[in-house]
Amino acid sequence: MNVNYPDKKPLAFLPTPLEKLDRLSKHLGGPDIYMKRDDQTGLATGGNKTRKLEFLVADALVQGCDHLITTGAPQSNHCRQTAAAAAHFGLGCSLVLRGEPQSQMQGNLLLDKLLGAHLYWTGDRPRHEVIAEVANEHRVMGHKPYIIPLGGSNVMGAASYVLAMQELMSQLTAASINIDFIVFASSSGGTHAGIVLGAEAYGFRGQILGISVDHPAEDLQMQVSALATATATHLGISNVSIANRVEVNDDYLGDGYAMVGDTEREAIQMVAQLEGILLDPVYTGRAMGGLIDLIRWGAFTRGQSVLFWHTGGAAALPAFVDKLL
Repeated sequence: MNVNYPDKKPLAFLPTPLEKLDRLSKHLGGPDIYMKRDDQTGLATGGNKTRKLEFLVADALVQGCDHLITTGAPQSNHCRQTAAAAAHFGLGCSLVLRGEPQSQMQGNLLLDKLLGAHLYWTGDRPRHEVIAEVANEHRVMGHKPYIIPLGGSNVMGAASYVLAMQELMSQLTAASINIDFIVFASSSGGTHAGIVLGAEAYGFRGQILGISVDHPAEDLQMQVSALATATATHLGISNVSIANRVEVNDDYLGDGYAMVGDTEREAIQMVAQLEGILLDPVYTGRAMGGLIDLIRWGAFTRGQSVLFWHTGGAAALPAFVDKLL
């Protein structure tokens, strides 16, 4: 299928590895588990947002912008990667972070500062108001800001995961691997939308399951479907069926976003000690915890193959020491 991708600026180390997790698979006694290692994209400890930023930064530069503004939680992986992308291309960067200033600069917050980002805090104000103020402040200073949405999740960001599915399909074909399910953490919806659309564009016939880390399933399904549809239009992809492919499981929301419980703790320790791979407490730890639980309940069985798409985030681990040990 012909896909009209926008221009992009190289940032990621691609293709990222495709790895079989033999010890984890044996330990759980269920399906063969593979991992797509987007924690290895390379930009300031890597992560899935690096793929998105290749397209987003290219768009910013085409528009003549010189300052990136984005938003997220205090330990946002997206914000950290945006700060790194800005540094790489000599752009300014402002991060609008949720809540009040933190007492300790740990994890991604520390990296944000090392990368030269300016930090702004929303307090109890709406995020969009603070973003607008920051953008106006930089316009007054003579800059041309480029605002990147939460998680980099717009049609430009989602396009990167359509392309990532082409990369994955090439790897699976070369290794003669058949995958029955792709599982990953889903939140702002851009990665999820791109994977679903890419599956249609490049012929992946297995099931795709996003494990929500913060939204009710129905809300996230609508969000992902809308973004996938808009991305298809943006990329000139037609005659694809999207709605029926957007699956979301919201059984693992626990006590809320970034609230670490037994599910996340067990998953992080299990994968670290069996495979030497680090997950994060907010996204991949929760999604892997969900996958482990689903395997135990028989949702995935022997003879099947499941691919877990690792979206990064281990840089946040030091900020959760008291929750993990």
